[in-house]
Amino acid sequence: MASQAELIFDAQNATGESPVWVAAEQALYWVDIPNRQLLRWTAADNQVTRWTGEQMIACIARRAGHGNRWVAGMESGVFEVVPQDDGTLAASPLASVEHAQGGMRFNDGRCDRQGRFWAGTMVMDMGAGIAAGALYRIDGASDALLRAQLNDFIVPNGLGFSPDGRTLYLSDSHPSVQKIWAFDYDTDSGTPSNRRLFVDMNEHPGRPDGAAVDADGCYWICGNDAGLVHRFTPDGRLDRSLAVPVKKPAMCAFGGSRLDTLFVTSIRPGGDLSDQPLAGGVFALDPGVTGLEEPVFR
Repeated sequence: MASQAELIFDAQNATGESPVWVAAEQALYWVDIPNRQLLRWTAADNQVTRWTGEQMIACIARRAGHGNRWVAGMESGVFEVVPQDDGTLAASPLASVEHAQGGMRFNDGRCDRQGRFWAGTMVMDMGAGIAAGALYRIDGASDALLRAQLNDFIVPNGLGFSPDGRTLYLSDSHPSVQKIWAFDYDTDSGTPSNRRLFVDMNEHPGRPDGAAVDADGCYWICGNDAGLVHRFTPDGRLDRSLAVPVKKPAMCAFGGSRLDTLFVTSIRPGGDLSDQPLAGGVFALDPGVTGLEEPVFR
């Protein structure tokens, strides 16, 4: 793996998000939110498969012991989605949500180390800057109607958990906020507390987007608009920044046979792309460290 970013697929995703490495398949899954697609790239043959659903699909986690089944935050709630042979996604509701207003959907999400699924919501008109977003948790004890665990976000993002599961990270990537917080996390009850500022991204290049945590407990966050992926130590110190050849990296995930590759999805904005023709692509970086296997939904 070269130290510079390697294009693995010119996906031209409108909003490529939520990459998840599945070791058993040696494959990377991710979503393209506005195009309502789940995608899979297999390392062995460099092939990509796409499935399309009826709602926008924003974040995913593999379901435990259920074959190729996923839990997904979509527009109206959290669903189980199953890729079909005809290229469609079959979706079954797991829990619904009463959004604070119209025009909202889920955004960033993932499982904690115990297999609970966490996902945040946002107003789709990001330019409106409305803090109607909330963070939700779903597990085996969840009601059919989700209840917000944290509130008052414009664009909740950057969700991650420390290796021991006892720290939860969360950001708000809206230009008016651009902060990352850390919370103490009760692994027994799945409850965050003691919110504190972890990193003020106004002091670094790029807005905080999707994130991953490595085996050393360091926090990797995509610097959207800056073409960078930053690594912060557990005490909030910037350790390194890796470049990608697009302006809007969206989310990163560890994968590969030794979990020593950092995959990065990206956004393809409208307008002139002559200076970033690969926008919307998926890239691979050599981060110099190893990651952690992504927890499955239990």
